[in-house]
Amino acid sequence: MSENTEITPQKEYGKVIDFFDHGGDERADFEIAIRDDYSVVFFHDKPFRFPLSWFEFDLGNNNLELISEEGEMREIGLPLRQDIAKYMQNAHQILTIFMDNETGEAREGKYIPLIIHKSE
Repeated sequence: MSENTEITPQKEYGKVIDFFDHGGDERADFEIAIRDDYSVVFFHDKPFRFPLSWFEFDLGNNNLELISEEGEMREIGLPLRQDIAKYMQNAHQILTIFMDNETGEAREGKYIPLIIHKSE
C-alpha cells in the first residue's frame, strides 16, 4: 500500500437507540402491540430525535425498521414474534405513542406509514 492511499472507514449501521433522545442513559424502552381492531401500536418511552418518515416490515424475516426523514434506517433489534408479525401484513400504518414514564399516560400519538416487503 502506498503512503498516499487513504482508507475511509465504513459508517456503522447504528443501533435503534440512535433514533431516540435518550438523555445519555443509552436506553429506550418500546413495545409493539396489537389492538382489539387488529391495528398495530408502537409504544415508546423516549421521544424520537427527529421525525420518522415511515416503518418498514420484512415478511421474510419479521424485522421491523424505523426510517427517518433523512433516510437513515434502524432495525428494532430482533424479529417480531409470529403472533404479532401476522398482523403486520394487513397494516398500512402504525400508531406510535410516546408514553410518560412517570405518569404512565400517553404524551403524544400519531400514525406513521408502514411499508411491507418480503426479502428473498
